Amino acid sequence: MLHLRVISPSSLTERTLELLRDDEAVTHLFVLTGAAQRPVGDVISCDIAREGAEDILERLRGLGLEEHGGISVEQVDLTLSTSAELAVERTPGDPADAIIWSDIQQRSGDEGRVSWTYLVFMSVAMIIASIGVLLDQPILIVGSMVVGPEFGPLAALCTGIVALRRSLISRAALTLLGGFLFGMIITVGCTLLLTALGLIDRSMLLDPRPLTSFIWQPDALSWVIGLLAGIAGMLSLTAQKSGALVGVLISVTTIPAAANAAVAIAYGVPQEAGGSALQLLINLVAIIVAGVITLVVQRFAQSRLAERRRRRSAATA
Repeated sequence: MLHLRVISPSSLTERTLELLRDDEAVTHLFVLTGAAQRPVGDVISCDIAREGAEDILERLRGLGLEEHGGISVEQVDLTLSTSAELAVERTPGDPADAIIWSDIQQRSGDEGRVSWTYLVFMSVAMIIASIGVLLDQPILIVGSMVVGPEFGPLAALCTGIVALRRSLISRAALTLLGGFLFGMIITVGCTLLLTALGLIDRSMLLDPRPLTSFIWQPDALSWVIGLLAGIAGMLSLTAQKSGALVGVLISVTTIPAAANAAVAIAYGVPQEAGGSALQLLINLVAIIVAGVITLVVQRFAQSRLAERRRRRSAATA
């Protein structure tokens, strides 16, 4: 269940209550007349089944409550209520499949911005990966994948494409590109510094590395893994399954590929730099394509469920 709180101007309160009363996904509905002070209005509160949330939010925004009042949604961790159980049963669909598009867009907007935290995570992840490829240690490669924050702007880019928001697309693309370039520059500098200190050397890159050579040797399976990761990543975000997202992060070699390219550039090994750059490009394109397709399919399925809800409500009215 989700908890919905609406601040409604008095002129819109009755229309808002009528909309919520007539929706089978709504329960625990009450109103506090005149309770809101900024903006001035009435406070309307209720719980809604997650699978009906997007349709309800769209209709509330259609009333003008976003401009003249306010709409807030919170996750309810525990609800002990027969009424709530009935609301979930009456609402078509499954909560795990429901997309709250407004929430996805808002979170994507936050993830699509450059911040020092984002740049530091990118740099740290690539440095860890660079040491991992030189030592041929998969455990360090996995660690760098978990630390890497690149899936946030990737998800924002997919969302912007589906929503046709040019500002979000450009911001996410610049964040993604800027993060990789910044991290690679820092990794090149770190590689040269560690080499000067005698901790690593060029021969470590040229020696056989059977456990991590896949990073700079892309093949057809690179596309398959990237596409599957894009599907799983977007599903994990829309369904808010953080455990699944961690699995996605350790399945694609975006950060390790960029790190290996940076090390190869530092040591002047163009073959590995080119192969790593190609691996990075393949993974990024595959994730974006799969993520966009996943969001389009989810939105279509949810729109069909919303239409089914409306027809059933009209039939019982």
